[in-house]
Amino acid sequence: MGSFRTEKDSMGEVQAPSDAYYGAQTMRAVSNFPISGIKPHADFVYATVFIKKAAALANMELGCIDEKIGNAIVQATDRVIGGGLADQFVVDVYQAGAGTSHHMNVNEVIANIAIELLGGEKGDYSIISPNDHVNYGQSTNDVYPTAMRVAALMMANKLLPVLEDIANSFKIKSEEFDNILKSGRTHLQDAVPIRLGQEFSGYYAAILKCSERFRNSIESIKELGIGGSAVGTGINSHPEYAKKIVEHLRVVAALDLKQSPNLFEAMQSNAPLVEVSGALRCIAVEFIRIANDLRLLSSGPKTGLCEINLPPVQPGSSIMPGKVNPVMAEMLNMVCFGVIGNDQTIALATQAGQFELNVMMPVIQHKLLDSINILTNALHVFNEKCVKGITANVDKCNHFAMSSVAIVTALNPIIGYLNAAAICKESLKTGKSIRDIVLEKDLMTKEKLDEVLAPMAMTEPRVLK
Repeated sequence: MGSFRTEKDSMGEVQAPSDAYYGAQTMRAVSNFPISGIKPHADFVYATVFIKKAAALANMELGCIDEKIGNAIVQATDRVIGGGLADQFVVDVYQAGAGTSHHMNVNEVIANIAIELLGGEKGDYSIISPNDHVNYGQSTNDVYPTAMRVAALMMANKLLPVLEDIANSFKIKSEEFDNILKSGRTHLQDAVPIRLGQEFSGYYAAILKCSERFRNSIESIKELGIGGSAVGTGINSHPEYAKKIVEHLRVVAALDLKQSPNLFEAMQSNAPLVEVSGALRCIAVEFIRIANDLRLLSSGPKTGLCEINLPPVQPGSSIMPGKVNPVMAEMLNMVCFGVIGNDQTIALATQAGQFELNVMMPVIQHKLLDSINILTNALHVFNEKCVKGITANVDKCNHFAMSSVAIVTALNPIIGYLNAAAICKESLKTGKSIRDIVLEKDLMTKEKLDEVLAPMAMTEPRVLK
């Protein structure tokens, strides 16, 4: 067992590992909340540390903390941002309401790093205090919701390029498959012909709209309530602090951030995060649909549709040799189900706020960042290992297109709906083709029938007489 040092907070003494930068309040949280074993996402830690750096810069500029102390805090935040200290942020994501445990974990780590930079020993808070110096002018109640927004923006900037990439892959496939005729399907039944490229162009357009909805949703989380302190009044902070910290945070985080016009609303309400989660839910719903289509289109290879081939990435069965499954689409389905579940949790937690604060913020941030993270990763690998490698079975597509009785629809303008319906029924009953029945009944010349049933012509608007 390693050695320990004695830490002290307002409740008394606590033992902390000698080599740990966290202290008493972190140790209490670790003891109180052995819940999931899930630690905070790295971007959420960085977002919180960005706020601490911006706060120190603002408070030094305003003369609220000594420059020696402030500069040590800034250097400490830079060390955390530089990486290598992930093991110091140890509080479970399911923790004390409002996120005080995570916040104090960050405050203690920064304080102890800064103390060492000034030649002191960890735990000597007479040099630099987690509360009085690192947290000067701040409260969990404005720091935590601000960190949620900053982290979500950071991670959104990773998801957006992935959405653009996968949309582009579907666009490329829509162009590649544009001359491949296949049967359309509605109600899972045969419908009029469509080109495989047209089908894929629909997926492309849907993903573009998802991306645009998500891009629009993140605008609302650029407004920050930092500077509101405990309840939005800015108690124990300089009158210019709220403005100054946002100015510094814009630079530190390299994000387009702005001060909320109403700090009370920004601290009471997490509706902007619900909006972002809703956009993620929409992405998930669309990709469930698209992934399911790809699974059906590739079903087989002998007893299904088998109109397309998905790249094989691993054996599909422990007992059936040669079986290959659409595992990337299956994975994406499961991820999207998780996003929808996260969205429900976020909605319930957001409505559970009371008065000046929502104490359910830890679960909101965990579920929101989880959704962005798993969607980003899942869509990236789905694009690379599935979408980009899709190929078409042209003969199978053409066979289904021309053997479908739904092509009788093209005859409606010439012979009328009821006559076309009768031909369809006869074809299904006798097994004769639509073409043969029309010619047998002398309803149309062969030349006219060829014009009407021209395969590609049936996939575009036209007027026939």
